[in-house]
Amino acid sequence: MITRDTVRMLARYNAWQNSQMLASMEHLSIEELLLDRGAFFRSILGTANHLLWGDAMWMHRFDHGPKPDIGIHDSPSTHPTLATWSAARFRMDGRIRLWADKVPSVALAGDRTFFSSVLNREVTKPVAPMVLHMFNHQTHHRGQIHAMLTAAGVGAPVSDLFFMPEE
Repeated sequence: MITRDTVRMLARYNAWQNSQMLASMEHLSIEELLLDRGAFFRSILGTANHLLWGDAMWMHRFDHGPKPDIGIHDSPSTHPTLATWSAARFRMDGRIRLWADKVPSVALAGDRTFFSSVLNREVTKPVAPMVLHMFNHQTHHRGQIHAMLTAAGVGAPVSDLFFMPEE
């Protein structure tokens, strides 16, 4: 279904988008970043925190590294400032890229069993769609942040994949 090259491209895209999103977010005060804008995770920073939390949860399932010690409902408040979020985001993007660079295509086949705190039970799902879901989840929430940044009068980043710079 997907190959390591696909995963590597999506990991690069994720890091590129997050760096652009940070550059846009830096134009706002902490009050503006935390303003409830009616999104599911309320604010720009709340949504960015949830996205980071989700990446940590999915990466735990893929690389068996650390996972968040809080649940989904507390995810919007993980990092109270843009600086702490930015540092954690940078580390997570590096973790995702390192994993993507090393994952063999064969590891993207088969199933993975994990405990879902949302469902409160173990689930078994095919790995490839779960990996695609992680990247789709990122795009979904960055789209929400894009809309909130635009509404806040900040130039939101270019998101077209074909505009991603070459390495």
